[in-house]
Amino acid sequence: MKKLSARRRHPLAALVVLLLALACTGGLYAAFAPADKAQADETAQSLAIDEGKKLYAVGCASCHGTGGQGTTDGPSLVGVGAAAVDFQVGTGRMPAQQPGPQVPRKKVIYSQAEIDQLAAYVASLGAGPAIPSEEKYGPEGADSAKGGELFRNNCAQCHNFTGKGGALTHGKYAPSLEDVDPKHIYEAMQTGPQNMPSFPDTTLSEQNKKDIIAYLDAVNSDDTVNPGGLSLGGLGPVSEGLFGWIFGLGGCIAVAVWVAARTAKAKKS
Repeated sequence: MKKLSARRRHPLAALVVLLLALACTGGLYAAFAPADKAQADETAQSLAIDEGKKLYAVGCASCHGTGGQGTTDGPSLVGVGAAAVDFQVGTGRMPAQQPGPQVPRKKVIYSQAEIDQLAAYVASLGAGPAIPSEEKYGPEGADSAKGGELFRNNCAQCHNFTGKGGALTHGKYAPSLEDVDPKHIYEAMQTGPQNMPSFPDTTLSEQNKKDIIAYLDAVNSDDTVNPGGLSLGGLGPVSEGLFGWIFGLGGCIAVAVWVAARTAKAKKS
């Protein structure tokens, strides 16, 4: 009994008991604890890709190919990224009703959950721009004045000065940017859909894109008061020059005719 009691009072006895308790606790946790967040996210992503592949096979493969490699009826989707899918499908441009010089915006036929699944599948085909978070296109920290300068330098040539849109060549056009979701404007700048060039972060930074979106929101807001008077459609120098030519020059001619008539009448009298 004395020997057993001495062993219990051994200096390492408490350490051995503690190690055994920790080992048992760790084993029980590993056996019964739920999967960690990373594993759950990976599983959810895999499910989204599988569901997106099914949707793609029904609605997209006939034009873009069974593996997104592209066909004569549609371009390759390898490397376009999730942002391109979210823009094209989220604005109703895809699936296209018929081929033509430009695919118009129309009613969206997929839910946002289905769009996210399609985007996940296409993103799995090759790396590309991801769907932006609200922080990237939200109004917080945006400079609308700087955005106006950037828009006039990079976008107004096609979309006009306030984003009203305009005609291009061969039946193409730059669509109006009124009532367009800020997320879709950001994605369009990222991916360059149809006739539009892309503006990656090396060309227009995230802050630049945020500033441009803030400018468009400011000039197309219902509360906006045009400090210059009549906006004339916001189309820029074409409509303004036409207005000046017709009404300005026309007014000068009318005044000149009136003065000549008065002068002739005065001479007769």
